[in-house]
Amino acid sequence: MPKRLREDLDARIEAEIARHREGVGIVDLSKTLAKIVSRRTLQRRLNKLIKKRHISAKGEGRARVYRALGSIDIYATGAGAAKEIEAYVPISAESQDVINYVRQSIQQRQPVGYDRVFLESYQPNETHYLSSAIRDHLHRIGRSPDGPRPAGTYARDILNRLLIDLSWASSRLEGNTYTRLDTQNLIEHGQAAEGKDRREAQMILNHKDAIELLVEQVEEIGFNSFTFLNLHALLSANLLADPGESGRLRNRIVEVSGTVFHPLGIPQQIEQYFHLILEKADAIKDPFEQAFFIMVHIPYLQPFLDVNKRVSRLGANISLIRHNLCPLSFIDVPEKAYVEGTLGVYELKQVSLLRDVFVWAYERSSQRYLAIRETVAEPNPVRLRYREALISIIGEIVRGQQRPSAAAVREVAQSLVPNKDLDHVVDLAIEDLAHLHEGNVSRYRLRLSEYCAWQAMQKNITA
Repeated sequence: MPKRLREDLDARIEAEIARHREGVGIVDLSKTLAKIVSRRTLQRRLNKLIKKRHISAKGEGRARVYRALGSIDIYATGAGAAKEIEAYVPISAESQDVINYVRQSIQQRQPVGYDRVFLESYQPNETHYLSSAIRDHLHRIGRSPDGPRPAGTYARDILNRLLIDLSWASSRLEGNTYTRLDTQNLIEHGQAAEGKDRREAQMILNHKDAIELLVEQVEEIGFNSFTFLNLHALLSANLLADPGESGRLRNRIVEVSGTVFHPLGIPQQIEQYFHLILEKADAIKDPFEQAFFIMVHIPYLQPFLDVNKRVSRLGANISLIRHNLCPLSFIDVPEKAYVEGTLGVYELKQVSLLRDVFVWAYERSSQRYLAIRETVAEPNPVRLRYREALISIIGEIVRGQQRPSAAAVREVAQSLVPNKDLDHVVDLAIEDLAHLHEGNVSRYRLRLSEYCAWQAMQKNITA
């Protein structure tokens, strides 16, 4: 019987090629993909992808190298120095002008202000920052291999990895020095890294809370002020000099360091254009165009006193999670490429470099999570079915200062769960209570103070 090929085979091949900025040969590709495709079939698929202009090839025979289409490398050069490869992402030719401009000294760049026409001229589903070829490519590599499933299923399947990856990668783009292992210990065990600034731990935990909001409340979130104000409140918690600014649009002038761009300063106009951004984003039909639109316009407007780029990165995931596409974690994105792409928007209103970063980042994320989903166990169907019931049970036990005994859990659960699944849900709730800690309480919609009070009660009982 002939081997059945994966439906996402082309996407897997493209994602693997995109990993190699300098190109990859058939031998290495064949080794990596040996479990899902034969070398002969791989060669046929590569030829087909070249004809479709999804990839390019250079050289002949065993020396032939395949690369993501239209990408070039950026080199760091010093006066008279040999070229050395710089940590960057593959870029399109039009992005080179953006790089050349933003790498000039700040004194050589022309000061600019917010240009409302940049937003007003964008017409949803008529204007496109991402070409149809790019959108088609991202859909191919980002859709779930399991076919149509409820919104948020993909993100829930990889939630534990996503919490760590996105919290770490997004924080790192803000200069956070936590390693991925530090981040994992903080999120999974509540252990802050020694010798690190407390604000760094706070930033990561804020990301975790915001990601859980997006995944756990996928049916309620959207491109509306409620969602984005709450995203800001979660991401900025305990990080602003004035806590009253958390979850609110700014009403004063801000300066952005490292740029000649001066954001809008009139509160009424900030509010007007903030709502216009969300209105236009909500009208966009393609989820990837929605995601990138938010990444462009939220930082450009700077609607909040701080934390705008963090809001845009997590806000970009709203459409992906809602459409059950692979989420965007920004894993391995070079900070310099991201910063220069954002400067290109601020100072030139050019999206090309940020677009290249976005596309590369999504290719990286989709490849990572496709591999992860093949290695992790299938979600427990009972846990998935009674997710809300488990949240209610844990919440009632903790807020009610009850012992996590089988009898107490059963008493709470019996009004929420049918008898046929009651024993299983009770076991799951006891397991969750045993693993409850400061780093995961928000998953059960608990406040840290509620958890700490419950913990103190447990210690007093056992003392």
